[in-house]
Amino acid sequence: MSEPAVEAKVEVKQASKEVKESENAAEKYSAMTVSKNSEMNMGELASVFSAVPTHKPVKKQIQFVEEKQEFSRFPTKTGRRSLSRSISQSSTDSYSSAASYTDSSDDETSPRDKTQINSKGSSDFCVKNIKQNEFGRREIEIAEQDMSALISLRKRAQSEKPLAGAKIVGCTHITAQTAVLIETLVALGAQCRWTACNIYSTQNEVAAALSETGVAVFAWKGESEDDFWWCIDRCVNTEGWQPNMILDDGGDLTHWVYKKYPNVFKKIRGIVEESVTGVHRLYQLSKAGKLCVPAMNVNDSVTKQKFDNLYCCRESILDGLKRTTDVMFGGKQVVVCGYGEVGKGCCAALKALGAVVSVTEIDPICALQACMDGFRVVKLNEVIRQVDVIITCTGNKNVVTRDQLDRMKNGSIVCNMGHSNTEIDVASLRTPELTWERVRSQVDHVIWPDGKRVILLAEGRLLNLSCSTVPTFVLSITATTQALALIELYNAPEGRYKQDVYLLPKKMDEYVASLHLTTFDAHLTELSDEQAKYLGLNKNGPFKPNYYRY
Repeated sequence: MSEPAVEAKVEVKQASKEVKESENAAEKYSAMTVSKNSEMNMGELASVFSAVPTHKPVKKQIQFVEEKQEFSRFPTKTGRRSLSRSISQSSTDSYSSAASYTDSSDDETSPRDKTQINSKGSSDFCVKNIKQNEFGRREIEIAEQDMSALISLRKRAQSEKPLAGAKIVGCTHITAQTAVLIETLVALGAQCRWTACNIYSTQNEVAAALSETGVAVFAWKGESEDDFWWCIDRCVNTEGWQPNMILDDGGDLTHWVYKKYPNVFKKIRGIVEESVTGVHRLYQLSKAGKLCVPAMNVNDSVTKQKFDNLYCCRESILDGLKRTTDVMFGGKQVVVCGYGEVGKGCCAALKALGAVVSVTEIDPICALQACMDGFRVVKLNEVIRQVDVIITCTGNKNVVTRDQLDRMKNGSIVCNMGHSNTEIDVASLRTPELTWERVRSQVDHVIWPDGKRVILLAEGRLLNLSCSTVPTFVLSITATTQALALIELYNAPEGRYKQDVYLLPKKMDEYVASLHLTTFDAHLTELSDEQAKYLGLNKNGPFKPNYYRY
């Protein structure tokens, strides 16, 4: 027999041996699939897959929880469905679209209908499941690793307790990153009660972890509108505790206190607001002469606008769209409504992936910026029939109307990157002739009578925090800014701030930035005395006037 023939015969024998060992592993895989009495976890499933040989076959003995059993060679249809359901649930329940652990065993029960007690014996909270607190603690510890500047601020000021006596009621997204901020405020002496500013963005396990430590949290993922306002009220209206500071994201908490508890509102020492929508509401109150407390506009601080709004959205827009739709952006026709900092970030990310991006704008300056950045500025009605994806980020209302949604093509995606859910006219889609089909968490197909489907994400609410996560480091910048704004308003001598809306002092913006430079091992150049005198600056800053546009 020739040498090639011998080699071929050896290869066939080796291949037959590997196939046989693979079939043995498949039998074990089948056995686990149809098991009704034994318990299977992902570790055991991994051990089965590892039994399939790669180069050197290794036999693995599978240990069942209770006892060894004999099973049929192939899984039944029921068995296959059981495995599929098991894997699907573990994927969505353990790590949902917003990277949030969820216990599906009590999903049908409203937290308002349950009585829960933490390890300290307190029931002053309302979360999905207090037993998830250990998972939440791990999430918070992970977030702390990339929020070194905020942790540094906590360590520097902890001994001084600059927020001693502060009673802060907060309404923000409740995520691991926000939890680091809340625990920093507590470490600096504040008492906190917290609720969520978005019904879809709460990480249930993080809310549980905060409640376990004694922070009164009233929030869970998937609240109804009624739940949303009930949670806000429970934070404000509690016996023996009255807030003197507000940290808001969107203005809903401020609006509620102003309308429902005017006597409490008058005693507030300061409001810190971080969203376009909330700031707009504050300026309306101020213009009408109804703002009776000083407020800090964090949204327009440089460290919020240029980092959270621009760089954060540049990354998180893709994360949210990919997780929910699996869409490929190369060649897609995308319209971004609004070319502020959020819009700039979204456009840059989508352009980098090969999307054909157009922009709608009302502001000629922003429109000119879009043109100079290589984007076509259009009216939405001009391109509505050709567009594949629409992303709103204006802070306005009815940016995408029912008439425009009617004219969109089959399979189009519509989503919002602004804070409020007013930008897409979702209410107009809840009519008898249209069918809503939930296909994934936070993904709805709205079906027209002719069969056309429009994919609506997060029911028109904030996409990135409803459907994915956001970069921790960027949130550290925003959280540090918020903490300093609270400290400034709470400790400011009487008369420094009147009943108006203020921007964060430039020096404070620069301090926040400097705290984060160490992460990059960045080294600032220092002005000489002669250079400082020439520019008319203090060597330690601030280095730019308040009117400077970064």
